[in-house]
Amino acid sequence: MPIQKLINYFGSILPLSDQEIEAVARVSIERKIKRRQFILQDGDRCRHYTFVVSGCFKMYSVDPEGKEHNLQFGAENAWLTDMASFHSIKPSDLKNPNAGIPSRLYIEAIEPSSIIQIGLMDLVFLFENFPKFNRIFRIIIENNFIELQERVLQNISCTAEQRYCAFLNQYPELSKRLPNTQIASFLGITPEFLSSIRKTIANR
Repeated sequence: MPIQKLINYFGSILPLSDQEIEAVARVSIERKIKRRQFILQDGDRCRHYTFVVSGCFKMYSVDPEGKEHNLQFGAENAWLTDMASFHSIKPSDLKNPNAGIPSRLYIEAIEPSSIIQIGLMDLVFLFENFPKFNRIFRIIIENNFIELQERVLQNISCTAEQRYCAFLNQYPELSKRLPNTQIASFLGITPEFLSSIRKTIANR
């Protein structure tokens, strides 16, 4: 069951009590997502944290020329949200569809996927009534921040080949599931340059 995978994930960080498990099950929304279906688009107000049970997503922006720039991939056990948009909405304003900062990002399924979403009001409920979830989500956010820091450092100090090798280390399974165009967008290079890097590595 999808909810069991989420419970196992939380339990890998901090063990949950029966009451905490029941609370998570009560606030979790299970969804099946088709390939190329969006769970967030530019201009939406982001109102959920999304846990990937199975499948794969990309989070990206689109520049004025229409070019996509991949910011993050999310496969099994990953969390996806637009932090800026999500945390700009006050719990008291949840019923107002125009509350909060509109997202500038897209989150799109690359593969048919299964997800669990937790809304802002439900997340606040967990934080207020079960402090353990405050600790769990703090760890999740800290880990994501560390990944972001590392990526920024790579972009300013590493060659494209070094960034590609780091991508392989970070996403060893995804490198086999993603097309060249998606990986190249993440690395900030062209698909042709990525092919050249791969040939160079293969010939060593």
